[in-house]
Amino acid sequence: MNILFDTNVVLDVMLDRAPFSEPASQLLLLVEQGDITGFICATTVTKIHYLATKNLGKDHAKNQIKNLITLFNIAPVNRPVIEDALKSDFSDFKDAVIYHSARHVGAAAIVTRDIKGFKNAELPVYSPTEILKIIDAIE
Repeated sequence: MNILFDTNVVLDVMLDRAPFSEPASQLLLLVEQGDITGFICATTVTKIHYLATKNLGKDHAKNQIKNLITLFNIAPVNRPVIEDALKSDFSDFKDAVIYHSARHVGAAAIVTRDIKGFKNAELPVYSPTEILKIIDAIE
């Protein structure tokens, strides 16, 4: 199952943001084990690099990105993704880009804590806790 992870879910793990970090960590473990195929949007990579550089320094930021690209596939942000995002009814352009990036890589779902930001999505959008229950039911 291909799942695109929104930036907030990845940051929950990296920043150990309780209580959100526990289900997010379980999902990342499933990606690491190969039980699901995880994607992150290219904009997530740049956002995390920016935040890590600002707060922890350039070397730490590079290490964080190296870890991310080892674990996740990167969903590109290219002209078709941007054009689709511009045409969409999303109120937040950033969410529209993430959504259309997920669509273009064939993701089965998006996992996020910002469910409301994806209310116009045609792909299923789940919280980390919801997707864990679905995965458990499938196994």
